[in-house]
Parts: sequence; C-alpha cells; structure tokens
Amino acid sequence: MSQTLTLHPITSFTFTTKDSQPEEDPSVAARLQRLQNNYEDFGMRRTVEAVLVVHEHGHPHVLMLQIANAFFKLPGDYLKPGEDEIEGMKARLDEKLAPVEGDPNSFGPNGEGMNKEDGEWEIGDCLAQWWRPSFETFMYPYIPPHITKPKECKKLFLVLAVPKNMKLLAVPLFELYDNSARYGPQLSAIPHLLSRYNFIYAD
Repeated sequence: MSQTLTLHPITSFTFTTKDSQPEEDPSVAARLQRLQNNYEDFGMRRTVEAVLVVHEHGHPHVLMLQIANAFFKLPGDYLKPGEDEIEGMKARLDEKLAPVEGDPNSFGPNGEGMNKEDGEWEIGDCLAQWWRPSFETFMYPYIPPHITKPKECKKLFLVLAVPKNMKLLAVPLFELYDNSARYGPQLSAIPHLLSRYNFIYAD
C-alpha cells in the first residue's frame, strides 16, 4: 500500500549562501585512497545521504548540492564508527545545510538561525542501499555475488522537514529520470524510489 506524503512548495524555503565547504579530497583517486586507509582502520564505511523533496508548480523536485557548477550530490556524508544512522544523518545535515545562528550576513533578513520549531530534521524511510564492492568508483544497489566484504554501504533517506535557509539546487523528477549520463545511476534512480508515494502538494 502506497504512502501519502505532503510536499511543501519550494517558495516556502529561503535559499541563501553559506561559506563553501571544501571537499576533503582533491581528486577521486585521493578519495578512494582515503576510503582504503579508513577501511583498514575501521572496516566498511557507512554513508548516509538525504533525499529532500519539495514541489514547484505541482511537480516533485529533489534538492541537491552542486559542486563546481558541474557535479551533483545529495547532502550527507559518512558516519563515524558506531554512530547511529538517524542521529548521524541529522548531524551531517546540520553541518552541511543549517544556517549559522546569529550571523547577520548570511541567513534570513534578521540573521535568524534555524530554530527547533521550523528547522528540525524529520528523517523518513530508507529509500535505497548502494554498495561499493571494491576501492573503485562503481556502486551497486545490491552486493555482487562474489563479494563477502563490501567496502562501503550508502543509504539514502527520505527527509521531510528542512531548515528554511539552505544553498541547494532543485532538480525536477522529470530531469533526473533516465538521465544517468548527467546525474549518474544513484541520482537518476530517485524517481523510481519515490514512485511508491502519493504526493499532496501544499500551498
């Protein structure tokens, strides 16, 4: 049985600028090397990412980060060893997206920060798990049969409530659908993952 979710219009949110957060690694090769080093110390990496859904003109849009005007990614990051998935997801979203409270230069007309009433993250269903079988870029929505020790597990969570100020790009589902050439297999699969929900478009 499909669930019904209420999506808020994109106009409910204020998109503003936050200080750029540099990527930890200067290249893909460096990122994979760090993954290998961390695997040797801590075992399989666990990553959580948020699928933030709003609507514009009655069509669902997914909010994404755009890196260097070319690369798209969902907000989120890897978890510390032993860290709870849901609490870790909230902490990563705070780090990536929440406004800096009391900063008059960046967030809101009066420099207001995120408050608990309108800014609490509401983490919903786990929509997908992607597995990295080796220290390479490819990830799969299953563990390949010959793999006994995957190197990373990435979970995508539906997030229903978001702070009002953030720097993200709204990408419509029709743009993501069947567009792995631009967005890659994980992001282009999101329309399939969301197809189990009925959406109500709030004003």
